[in-house]
Amino acid sequence: MARVADETRFEAQRHRILKAAATCFNQKGFSGTSLKDVSRQLGLTDAALYYYVKNKEELVYQCYLRAAELGREAMERGINDGANGFEKAYLYIAYHVEIMVGKRGPVAIMSEIPTLKRSHRNEILAVSRRHSTGFEEILESGIDDGSIISCDVRMTGNAIMGSINWIPKWFHGNAKMAKQIVREFPDILTAGLKPTAT
Repeated sequence: MARVADETRFEAQRHRILKAAATCFNQKGFSGTSLKDVSRQLGLTDAALYYYVKNKEELVYQCYLRAAELGREAMERGINDGANGFEKAYLYIAYHVEIMVGKRGPVAIMSEIPTLKRSHRNEILAVSRRHSTGFEEILESGIDDGSIISCDVRMTGNAIMGSINWIPKWFHGNAKMAKQIVREFPDILTAGLKPTAT
């Protein structure tokens, strides 16, 4: 039991660190953020932070893995809960947006991938591509079942996912705005997907 409790505390602290780091990286970028900035925001010593990550590059990498995992979770929920392609796309967007502006945010914007070492960069690019492909497959399923208009799924997917992924750049925790984003973004981002009524 003690080991499980220790692992739970470790993961909880790790997620606190990754959320704080995401805030710093989103606001200041990779070059403008130091590990000291992150430790200061959390009230940790530098030594305590180094217990969780070796250096800043690894911290960015871990932030991006977390972002990818949360996006994957939202997509899986949308696929499981939606009855057709449009509903799956809509719910994925709704779930992902809710993560971005909710208690599990902020999520790091993947704008600094070139700064990662090659192995980390290749892994993040592969994960990101799988996620994009997954959303394109949702759109294709909607076109096939008639719930989504015929469209270029690559361009449409990039436009929608780019809008979601950029939210942390301009959203900074306003609770009233968060509710509005959760309420309106899914409708805004899927309005052009609906077939025209005849």
